Amino acid sequence: MLTELLKKARTHLDAFFEQIDETALKQIFDIFLACKGVLFFTGVGKSGLVAQKIAATMTSTGTKALAISPTDALHGDIGIVSKEDVFVILSKSGETEELLQILPFVRNKGAKLVAVVSQGGSRLAKGCDVQIVLPFEKELCPFDLAPTTSTTTQLIFGDILAIALMRAKEFSLNEYASNHPGGQIGRRSTIKVDDLMIRGEELPIASPDNRLEEVLSDFSGKRCGCLVVVDESKKLKGIFTDGDLRRSLQKHGGAVLQQPISSLMTEQPRSVNCHDLAWDALKLMEVDQKRPITVLPVIDQEERVVGLIKMHDLIQSGV
Repeated sequence: MLTELLKKARTHLDAFFEQIDETALKQIFDIFLACKGVLFFTGVGKSGLVAQKIAATMTSTGTKALAISPTDALHGDIGIVSKEDVFVILSKSGETEELLQILPFVRNKGAKLVAVVSQGGSRLAKGCDVQIVLPFEKELCPFDLAPTTSTTTQLIFGDILAIALMRAKEFSLNEYASNHPGGQIGRRSTIKVDDLMIRGEELPIASPDNRLEEVLSDFSGKRCGCLVVVDESKKLKGIFTDGDLRRSLQKHGGAVLQQPISSLMTEQPRSVNCHDLAWDALKLMEVDQKRPITVLPVIDQEERVVGLIKMHDLIQSGV
């Protein structure tokens, strides 16, 4: 049964993507982009919930948008609508009375009316300045009644336009972060490597000429599971990890203590800039699933080693 429904859902959505009127979509995008006021979204029932989601996505990605209940609009809330605004009405049938009643009042306010419907010849579509018909074959519901495919296409319509506006306005990551200060999104878009890295006296440093016995106390005592190997100008030369120690012991036995770090270390290790996001550091650690790493040397703009960041600290931060 589930496999059958997955196939049907895909078929319905394929029809949407194959038949969508891109010219109408572009026209609405241009209207949204040129809007000097607020994009208002409304709908009844499930379409009303979709209107809330679209407005929330647009608001968080740099476009002023609000969801408004058609009932509340008819009882005073329409007072906030102005001629600078665009009023978008979502409806599958385009024949819902609550939505049709709004039209003359929004028009009197001077706002541009946009209909997002599944029936091109509906009264709502005819009553708005601009319309787009979202291609629709049938609902996933066996009775073709419960809004499923129709609301999914509305969501796709809203998401595409939200991200298109985001890109057109060159909405930056910093702006996105300022709109999402809480939760994981906020942490991932604001916490930097510099905020979490080990530095100063806690940093396990070695030079290429150091013998292992000379730096073994730092290797074990600083509990980072590695030594960051740098030259005299603090440029990164390599890294010596727990794994390197095991491999060196297998190869050299007890004589490994007399070996220079340069002959034991991993050369050209991955590193991260201190100004990069901590989330980017975590992704860099996991980029090679066959050889995941748990520590990254941290460099500055002059490529000098300034710290070390550990996966444990990244996970603890909640990024």
